[in-house]
Amino acid sequence: MKTLMKGNEALSEAAIRSGATLYFGYPITPQNEVAEYMSRRLPTIPGGAYIQAETEVAAINMVYGAVSAGRRALTTSSSPGISLMAEGISYLAGAELPAVVINIMRGGPGLGNINPEQADYFQAVKGGGHGSYRLIVLAPSSVQEMADLTVLAFTLADRYRNPVMVVADGNLGQMMEPVELAERYPDDVDRSTWALTGAKGRPGHTITSIYLEADEMEAYIHKLYAKYDEAERAEVRYEEYLTGDAEAVLVAYGIVSRVARSAVDELRALGIKAGMVRPVTLWPFPKAILQQLADRARFYLVCEMSMGQMVEDVLLALNGRRPVHFYGRSGGNVPTPAEIVAEVRKRV
Repeated sequence: MKTLMKGNEALSEAAIRSGATLYFGYPITPQNEVAEYMSRRLPTIPGGAYIQAETEVAAINMVYGAVSAGRRALTTSSSPGISLMAEGISYLAGAELPAVVINIMRGGPGLGNINPEQADYFQAVKGGGHGSYRLIVLAPSSVQEMADLTVLAFTLADRYRNPVMVVADGNLGQMMEPVELAERYPDDVDRSTWALTGAKGRPGHTITSIYLEADEMEAYIHKLYAKYDEAERAEVRYEEYLTGDAEAVLVAYGIVSRVARSAVDELRALGIKAGMVRPVTLWPFPKAILQQLADRARFYLVCEMSMGQMVEDVLLALNGRRPVHFYGRSGGNVPTPAEIVAEVRKRV
């Protein structure tokens, strides 16, 4: 049965039904509905707890402690708050701990505004904290996917023992759409081989991200990157729309992909062979499909609610094989189908 829910509410309920019993966060618009929802729901669940931390720095470190004990836990914030969590996210990756961090993106830099943007792409996919690590980054485009990709985030976090970030703009957090949720999502992961649950007669576990000897640190980084290489092979996700004969390929994610899809329909009505690729995983990035489409495509147009960040990954993927153009809006403005159609028509 489908229920009409806000994006922030849908991701919250999906997290709970995925086995998350602990939530730590700090208020910031436009993700406050998550904290509001969790504060009502979690106290009704066995072992559930909601804690409003004193800062985002505290929240991410509370997550570190909770997942170290083998619990499923998450935190959410919006752009400036994620910046404050950057050190803790690096610690989680360095200690190989599975955690879910959700960013409902707002305008920036600095305090910016509370309008939706997509300008945190670099922060998410290039590593917002220090050191050699990667995050798996998921980008929903609907309220249903706000729920579905939150469920997937917990699965991937456990599979790779690594933090996973879900990035969605403020529109998706605030908008309401019908959502279908399972009564319960599987959580059959054996955490006993590493979680700090008490030795109870077995050798103790150690969770750390410090390796003082250079060779030891280097070996550990190579271990992490072997895991990331596996994620790049196994976890790339994307959606194609009318790409079979596309000569103009739009690339967009999140809410902008819905606008771009409408633009593709309008371009087709004008006799222009347009199609779209929507990355669902921003990292690992779907390079191969963009390269494959270059056999037919004449050019690519990357559409974002930013001054252009994902466009760099599209350029790297294509490596000069085809022209790559960019169209973006910022400050909370959302591109319109007419604007995107006009940009394509300039180039055909």
